[in-house]
Order: sequence, then C-alpha cells, then structure tokens
Amino acid sequence: MHIFFSDAHLGLGSREASREREHHVVRFLEEVGSQNPESIWIVGDLFDYWFEYRTVIPRQFVRTLGAIAQLSDAGIPIEYVIGNHDFGHRDFFESELGVRLHQDDVERELAGRRVLISHGDGKVLNDTGYLILKKVLRAKISNALWRWLHPDIGIGVAARASRKSRDHTTKKHYGGERPGEGDGLERFARQKVEEEGFDLVVMGHNHRPAVVEFDRGAYVNLGNWMGERRTYLELDQQHVELKEFK
Repeated sequence: MHIFFSDAHLGLGSREASREREHHVVRFLEEVGSQNPESIWIVGDLFDYWFEYRTVIPRQFVRTLGAIAQLSDAGIPIEYVIGNHDFGHRDFFESELGVRLHQDDVERELAGRRVLISHGDGKVLNDTGYLILKKVLRAKISNALWRWLHPDIGIGVAARASRKSRDHTTKKHYGGERPGEGDGLERFARQKVEEEGFDLVVMGHNHRPAVVEFDRGAYVNLGNWMGERRTYLELDQQHVELKEFK
C-alpha cells in the first residue's frame, strides 16, 4: 500500500488554525504509519512556506517534523515532491529526517502501475509567467542571496512571498472547456495517460479532490487539508481510492 497527500499548508492563517491542522496531520501520519505502508508521499505544499538555513529551520512545525522522523526511523520510505509554497529546502529533510526530496515530477512503478507524481504547479493553462518566476525563485543564486538575510527576516519574506503566490493562483483564470478541467490539470493528466502511457497521474495544487477515469488510466487530485474534507490517496494492487481522514 502507498499513501499520498498534499496541500496541508501548515502555517497558513492564525496560529490556532494552523496548530489544529497540524494536529490532524500528525494523527494521520501516526495512523497510516501503523499500517506499515510501502511508502508515504507528500505531494507538495505540506507547509504554506518553508525556507531553511544551514543551521536554522522554521520552528513552528516541530510536531510534524517529529512525526515524520518517527516514521522514517521505523523504516517507512517517505518521499516529498516540492510544491510552489514549500520550495525553500536545503538538506534538512534528507540528512536529518531520511526523507527523499524531489524538485520536479517523479515517475515510478507502484502497485503494478506506471505512476506520474507531480504537485501540479506550472501544469495549468496560460501560466508562462509562473514558470519564469519558478525558475528565478529556485535558482541557486537566488537561494544563496536569500540566505544572506537573517533567518527572522528571510523566513518572514518567504511567508509574504507565499501569500503573493496564493493571490496569483486565486485570481488567475486558467481556461478550460468544461467543469473539472478549468485549471488544465485534468487535461495535462489525460495527455500523460493517453499519449505517454501512464496508468495513473497523481497531483495536488488546485485543492479540488477528484478521481477521473480515462480509457487507459486515471487522474487523482489529492485535494487539501484546510477544511473539513482532509483527503488522501490509498494505492495498492487492487484499488486507487481517494479517502477522507476523520
């Protein structure tokens, strides 16, 4: 069994709201970890902002980091596909938590299926501006310059940049021909399935949980953890099932 979830956006909103959301994430990790899954996938935007220094990380997410460390110490593989809000990673997750980080999309054979895992940012229609911004923000020189800022300032700037990114995503109309593909993610997934032979495409980013069946495969959007519906994907040899964590 493989577990996928995304878009918890820890750190978003008030301290109380974020702490409650983190409580659910920690419970979820403990519960799925007890089932000894073959892997757990974090498909981007676990944090609403993340920027780390050589010796400093954001302190308010310590409960989540502890839960991840326990799973990793227990031998459960954890893989983390970076999103558009939590891209400021250095090496903390890999060196201290044993989590494998992915800056780009990942192709894997899982449960007998050829699977593409992507956060989904940059896959929507008419978003050339974001693709340019993404290259600039993730460039080595940008990260090096950012780390010259004092951590209190640098992490604060990261939080403000996250809010700007959300404003851009919320206000932009990405087109689409029918409900369900208004942001272009379904269209991207269909292309990957029908033209490139993937059996399953897993994404997040748009916060809209969905399972879409094509003739030759399927697309799952993982939804989000910011409301009452905390959705995640459970994948095994027999099932592709989007579930809710209560």
